[in-house]
Amino acid sequence: MVSTPNEGGVERSLLSWLDGVGWETHGKDGGQGAKVLDETHDRKQKEVIYWDLLEEQLIALNDEITEDNVGTFTTSLRRDLDHDNLLAGNQHFHELLTKGKTFTVQTDKNGKETVYVDLIDFETPEANRFHAVNQFSVSRGTTIRPDVTLFVNGIPLVTMELKSLAQDNDYYDAITDLQEYEEDVPRLFVPGLFNVAADTMELRYGAVGAPGEFYEPWNEAPAEYAAEENRMKQATQALCNPGTLLDVLKNFVFFEERPGGDAKIIPRYMQYYAVNRILDRVRRGEHDRGLIWHTQGSGKSFTMLYAAENLLSGSAARNPQVFIIVDTDKLNSQMRDQLANLSLSHWTEAESIDHLQELIEEGSSQLVLTTIQKFQDVEPDVQGNNEVVVMSDEAHRFMEADLGSRLDAALPDSTHFGFTGTPVREGEREKDKNTFREFSPEGEDYLHRYSVKQGIDDGLILPVYFTLRHEMEWEVSEDALDEQFEQEFRGMTTEEKREFIKDNVTSRTMAEIEPRVDRAVEEIDEHYSEKVAPNGWKGMVVTPSRRSAAMYGERLQERRGEDAVEVLYTATKDDPDLIQQFHTENEERDQIVKRFKDPDENPSLLVVHDMLLTGFDAPILKTMYLDRNLKNHNLMQAIARTNRVAENKENGEIVDFQGVFENIDEALDYDAETKAYAARDKEELYDDLIDQLESVVDIFDGIPMDDSQEATNEAVNRISKHPERRQFKQGFRRLQNLYESVAPDRRLIEDGIQDQYKWLSKIQVAFQRTTSGTESPEEDMQEKTREILNENVDVGKIRDDFPTYKLGEEYLEDVEELDNPGVKASQIAHATQDHLHPRMGQNPRYQRLSERVTEIVERWQGKDLSDPEAVEALKSVEKEVLEVEEEAGEEAAERATYAIETHLTEEYDDALEDDENAAELAAAIVETFEDRIDYGYPGWETTQSTEQQITKLVFDVVIKEFDRADLISGSFEDDIRTYLISNYV
Repeated sequence: MVSTPNEGGVERSLLSWLDGVGWETHGKDGGQGAKVLDETHDRKQKEVIYWDLLEEQLIALNDEITEDNVGTFTTSLRRDLDHDNLLAGNQHFHELLTKGKTFTVQTDKNGKETVYVDLIDFETPEANRFHAVNQFSVSRGTTIRPDVTLFVNGIPLVTMELKSLAQDNDYYDAITDLQEYEEDVPRLFVPGLFNVAADTMELRYGAVGAPGEFYEPWNEAPAEYAAEENRMKQATQALCNPGTLLDVLKNFVFFEERPGGDAKIIPRYMQYYAVNRILDRVRRGEHDRGLIWHTQGSGKSFTMLYAAENLLSGSAARNPQVFIIVDTDKLNSQMRDQLANLSLSHWTEAESIDHLQELIEEGSSQLVLTTIQKFQDVEPDVQGNNEVVVMSDEAHRFMEADLGSRLDAALPDSTHFGFTGTPVREGEREKDKNTFREFSPEGEDYLHRYSVKQGIDDGLILPVYFTLRHEMEWEVSEDALDEQFEQEFRGMTTEEKREFIKDNVTSRTMAEIEPRVDRAVEEIDEHYSEKVAPNGWKGMVVTPSRRSAAMYGERLQERRGEDAVEVLYTATKDDPDLIQQFHTENEERDQIVKRFKDPDENPSLLVVHDMLLTGFDAPILKTMYLDRNLKNHNLMQAIARTNRVAENKENGEIVDFQGVFENIDEALDYDAETKAYAARDKEELYDDLIDQLESVVDIFDGIPMDDSQEATNEAVNRISKHPERRQFKQGFRRLQNLYESVAPDRRLIEDGIQDQYKWLSKIQVAFQRTTSGTESPEEDMQEKTREILNENVDVGKIRDDFPTYKLGEEYLEDVEELDNPGVKASQIAHATQDHLHPRMGQNPRYQRLSERVTEIVERWQGKDLSDPEAVEALKSVEKEVLEVEEEAGEEAAERATYAIETHLTEEYDDALEDDENAAELAAAIVETFEDRIDYGYPGWETTQSTEQQITKLVFDVVIKEFDRADLISGSFEDDIRTYLISNYV
């Protein structure tokens, strides 16, 4: 049996992998690696940069920086770490890292000159210093200690938090810790590029400030880092090798202004490698085209923008002009808005055909955004730049209306890259549309591909399931048919009419027959109310005509209200009133779409004909009601509207009223893998639910699934330890998402699934109360699961049987009443760590007690300690924590004095004559602190002035008042500052 390493083992492995790709590592022997650098470079614990190391590198990398002026420069740089807003500070510091910082130097002629000082040498990477260390501790009000930190020239660029499955934690827990670190000590992350969350099986990375859902895998690697047998090693080395790290830092970072808050954008792996293949092709000049086939939802727009930025600022071409070409005004507007919100320079938009021709003739090295339609009257052979790179979005549509030929004529001397998620291959004849022939050199299908399967496996997009409803029952009412149509049916029986409709009437005609529309609307309304709305998702109805869209819109508004349903299309004054009533202008449509994307606003249903089937990203959209006969790339585009990731969204869904998915092989003319993963039968989702249910139920083998307290106690006890704890945490999370997607379904009751799920939901509530300290975990569950709990489970009894344990003498009796020592151990361990976490910087004993809890839990999970032994060991730690708090007192001055006294007696016992001397010195430091420091305003603890004042008062008391200069060594001043700030914040 292969053992799973603990967190220390994960640290050591990761450091060894980094060592293998050029990092100078400390800590891979199991020690605290940061201490080595701390001692070598005399770092104070409040500092996030190794200033001595950085100063050495600044002198080495910059002719203008000398030992005489480097201190002045770094003093200025320290101020660049001071920001109220983390992302604003990160953007500012990124500019300094990539473009240098201005500095005024004295010249030989007694003059002054402003120069740019490089913090990192991107041209000669080997000139930089790369350090990877574990246990880098930072104290600024709160103390944090990430597992591994990567430094370039002493500047922290990557912060890593590692979890061990042996301790029942995974990368989800690591992401949570990283987000707390960013909140507690944002200064560490001001220079940061990205964070890494990893466990023994998976690695995820996310930009500084990224929400949890934007932590993503890195699942591709060049040959030198490929290690298929160890995905963690491959991801670590492929992403974090010095060359890639510096490349991403310099060339692949955008900051985007967003209504809900700005965001830092870093590349996904398929974007990074596709861009580098584009650059390599341009650099080599061997071919003049290439196809980037990336599935919808993978971020093709950003891939093009990364490529454009690298072409314009890099060395692949000397002075290139870059065109991004889209084929609709809507996509043009979207790209224009994105460019305006990004930190991207040197771009313009072609506002007309004449303007486009001017830009082509001028040939200026910049990015030009335009639509393909503007090329229709551009004169041929006017190209003013022979280094033109063209990137065509939605390339599968560029062969229509001869526009591709007009583009080729206008830019004959160019390298042309097509981007698509849905290439077209209608045949091999010259007149057949064929994206591969258009964009790929002979012998090459694509320059880079990222498939639907990869997107689903990586979690970037969701699987989409379909339900066939094209054979729904509906009444053929002669009274409801117009006279002309009735003439055709005269003399036919009802059954003959149905057959005639089936054989002769188009899908559009069918969609405009009132009885059928009435029946479809009834089904949509019922399906949406039961399966989509309960968890806050939204839907879209796709129709084959504006008339049918209007008919659907009228009826759905009658059922759901006018605010809840919007119909999107354009109408003319020649259209009948039925269609004209839903006419919308561009600005009005934009506002409707904006509200649709907001979970808290209406509409909840959109009815469309042509609009929003391409380039529309709305994670809130879960279900598409498809009443239009789409095929191939059009169908793939429609499918992709529902596959965007959102929290608690397990899948996208298509309810098919046209029978498009009845024969998927005919509907999608793609390779077998694309067909298999583009959309799956909804029955497979039910099968997935059953499989997932069985895997979770198996955890409780031998425990009766009844309502007895004994069964519940035994179940919670079983999942309190490794490996069942992790299996249940991860398994129930997915089970709940699947159940919410399937319910309601009569088979859930008929097959006994709901009863099993109800029991597991009850166990989840009890488990959350005992292991996470959550008072009311049932409130955080999803809607349909909460409904089951409310109707079938006595939540009050669970609260009585499984009290939420908090640290304190008054709770000891509660935990003693629990029958299961495993549950007791889990509760005490969680409560103790939860209690200690915010107090780590307040007293040196808290850190040691926290380490003891971790050690006890590791031994318990590893079965070196029995349940009762773990309980006793943890209770002893708990009592020590309470003793420390009691001895420290409640007032800030009391706590700070006790902390400093404890530190002096434990760390400087040999230097001090007795404990009385330590107490006197501690009291004097705190008294002087209260006299001199203004700690009555928000943020006082982070200002440079406060730090300087604390340093001075410590020196004054220790050296001048007590004549103990011998104590001022190592981290003494740093430690005292930490205790003062932590207890007064």
